[in-house]
Amino acid sequence: MDPLEIARWQFGITTVYHFWLVPLTLGLGPVVAITQTLWVRTGKERYLRITKFFGKLYLINFILGVATGLVQEFQFGMAWSEYSRFVGDVFGAPLAMEGLLAFFFESTFLGLWIFGWDRLPKKIHLATLWMAVAGSVFSAFFILVANSWMQHPVGVELVDGRPVMTDIWAVITNNTALAAFSHSIFGAIGVGGGFLLGIAWYHLWRRRKDGIDRVDTQGYVVVGENKTIAGRDKADHGVWITSLRIGAVVAIVGFAGVAITGDIQGKLIFDQQPLKMAAAEAACTDGTSFSVLSIGDLGSSDCNDVVGIIEIPGLLSFLAHGDFTTEVQGVNTLVPQYQEQYGTTIPDDPIYGDRAGTEINYVPLMEVTYWGFRLMIGFGGLAAMAAVVALWITRRGTVPESKWIMRLAILGILAPFAANTAGWVFTEMGRQPFSVVPNPNPSGVDGVFMFTAASVSPGVTAGEMLFSLISLTAVYAVLMVIEVKLLVKYTRGGVNSAMPELFHNTHNDHNDEGDAANPDDPHDPNRRHTNDDVLSFAY
Repeated sequence: MDPLEIARWQFGITTVYHFWLVPLTLGLGPVVAITQTLWVRTGKERYLRITKFFGKLYLINFILGVATGLVQEFQFGMAWSEYSRFVGDVFGAPLAMEGLLAFFFESTFLGLWIFGWDRLPKKIHLATLWMAVAGSVFSAFFILVANSWMQHPVGVELVDGRPVMTDIWAVITNNTALAAFSHSIFGAIGVGGGFLLGIAWYHLWRRRKDGIDRVDTQGYVVVGENKTIAGRDKADHGVWITSLRIGAVVAIVGFAGVAITGDIQGKLIFDQQPLKMAAAEAACTDGTSFSVLSIGDLGSSDCNDVVGIIEIPGLLSFLAHGDFTTEVQGVNTLVPQYQEQYGTTIPDDPIYGDRAGTEINYVPLMEVTYWGFRLMIGFGGLAAMAAVVALWITRRGTVPESKWIMRLAILGILAPFAANTAGWVFTEMGRQPFSVVPNPNPSGVDGVFMFTAASVSPGVTAGEMLFSLISLTAVYAVLMVIEVKLLVKYTRGGVNSAMPELFHNTHNDHNDEGDAANPDDPHDPNRRHTNDDVLSFAY
């Protein structure tokens, strides 16, 4: 067993799981902040209910995200010490800013938001949530600054074979980082929108199934209520139809942004990591056509038997250069260039161990890059189309009674997650065999690169690495079960699960808009019982 391969599996498994939580935090946070802003400005209780319900799911996801994210940085020291030594002078600044500034910033204000209900003035309480959301965004930015430096080293000079940062501003404003950040944020917005859409569809369907809501002869909703069940009043319908429409619009905006920023990022990758994009297109030879579908042995290092059976002429040139005629270099053209510049075998250096002298395969795993690129686009496009269709289907105020459509809506929550995951896997595996990718002048700093084979900790045995892999995978599997169970439990419970105080000993006679409660009036039927409000919301 090779410790390097085990270490890569470990980092991949833990990072993919953590990455499932990050986009939901980044995408759901702004939506919750917007709905609370609408509540503060309008006083309509439907917005308060939306804030409380999705805020609870947001907190569950945030907490699990913190727990899984801590392991990521520990792995740098445990499994990737040589890599940490190489990049440490550069990574120190952005990771310190992420931990000391962004993470503590968001955690502090999120705590104030959780425990500030009915204790802080409304506007100040709202500001704490916006500050927490801003902290999450800054946290993502600094992480992506570090990651993007691996893809495009800038702002450094080589000193005794190690990169030493000379320009922090160049590192922070790295064009690769700015493109990756905007692309990731829009992708997260799409995740948040899809999350709202799927959950709201489920609750509207439940109201139809239970006979609470019905449609008239023209197909328009007739909103009803069930006074025997807490939270199934008329205002409840307003919560879910509003959530669905907000989610659909947010998803459409998110995926429109993904398309625009993805085009910018793609052009940068063609310039900085041409072999990654050639592998993603299964482009063995120079050409201009984009492969919609290719067949053959995608695992072959020279890919000479790969044949494109469905191609779009000129599209590959447009993706790379913005025109339809400039040829894009293929795998067979690029590999000799890499071999001439970086060698054909792993250097004979003790740091490489038994891997020294072995042949370097510069072609990334083509099955992963080729299909990862297409799955990213496919799932993203599917989610965007589903959001448009959902807006059209629900234009009359409710959803169909079909159970199968409801199940598709819930499964649709996973589509943007799959798109984000496929994009991350494509980005990270596409830079192999490098952990720090060489970007020669003028776009990067010549000579700054590191083979993945040199990055793993030399003192860690295969057995120790395997034990770590199995242990972390098991722990993460348990955390996944906890996350899913909590999300499903509180999703099924509806608004009542997040706001039991609203329906405890109160009358369910709200109008469609919902009347804002007056906590100072003990005779107000909508008054919330604040004695247990904070803890019931937080936990």
